[in-house]
Amino acid sequence: MDIEGTFSFDGDSAACSDEELIRVGREVLLEEARAVELLAERMGREFAVSARLLASCKGRVVISGLGKSGLIGRKIAATFASLGLPAFFLHATEGSHGDLGMVRPDDVGIFISNSGETAELIALLPYFRRIGASVIAMTGKNSSTLAKNSDIVLDVGVPREADPLGLAPTSSTTVQVAAGDALASAFVKLRNLGPDDFALFHPGGALGRSLLLTVDDIMGRGENMPITKLDSTVKDALFAITSKGYGATIVVNGDGELCGIFTDGDLRRLMETRGINALELPVSEGMTAAPRVIEPQKLASEAMRVMEKLEISVLVAVDNKKPVGIVHLHELLKAGLS
Repeated sequence: MDIEGTFSFDGDSAACSDEELIRVGREVLLEEARAVELLAERMGREFAVSARLLASCKGRVVISGLGKSGLIGRKIAATFASLGLPAFFLHATEGSHGDLGMVRPDDVGIFISNSGETAELIALLPYFRRIGASVIAMTGKNSSTLAKNSDIVLDVGVPREADPLGLAPTSSTTVQVAAGDALASAFVKLRNLGPDDFALFHPGGALGRSLLLTVDDIMGRGENMPITKLDSTVKDALFAITSKGYGATIVVNGDGELCGIFTDGDLRRLMETRGINALELPVSEGMTAAPRVIEPQKLASEAMRVMEKLEISVLVAVDNKKPVGIVHLHELLKAGLS
């Protein structure tokens, strides 16, 4: 792609070579990475106590901040909620104008301020103190007003901001969001959460579909299931294949038990060797006996895995030797699995 030919630049920009710009970008990333590494090195008991407090919280986690710290707070609240830890963001300014009514004694507050002196945030402390709600301070100044009036202090200070001026919230906000992610991960460990728990809070996403959707949810059943008796002809099987749209038919014996599967591929191979007379042959001569099956309660993602591994497009769902459904690869893809 011809980048320079695609974009036009005005003449107000400083004269910088591409190499200089790339160097600046790398320096910012390395400085932010160093800040996160320092945070990891000084992580101590305060972090463990904070994580246990969140995991034992009987109410909600109330996260508050202002400016860039407020934006980070919104992200941390969203991460907590996605893991099943009830959390919401309380705007520091709005809190003092009525929104504190949402806070209850069994809630836990996380106040985020790099300086620890954000006036709007400090103004919320007396209410939390009065009702008995715990407060975790996430600040870069352990001697600040916020730190001195909180139950637990998480030091998220940085040596310097990463931008060329050393002023814009860059390293500090990176460390804040990293600390929030670390707390969320510790919560997962303390609650012993698994993929199924996570999927419960993401039913509309691809992950939720892959973890919650079962074969039973999407398989064709009853009248939609192509069935051919073992003593039928290939011609009968062809009718079942074309009428149901699965590109295959399930072959059963007189007791309704699975004997095999006959696909359009089986039909083509039989026609190649036997010609038109193949239509009058017993379906048993062309079917695949003892085909790979799946239980209806299995995850749809497992059906997808089996199909991809065996390079097939249809699976028969079986319960107590009897077919109860059929699932096609196209149905899995339509359901959002990939």
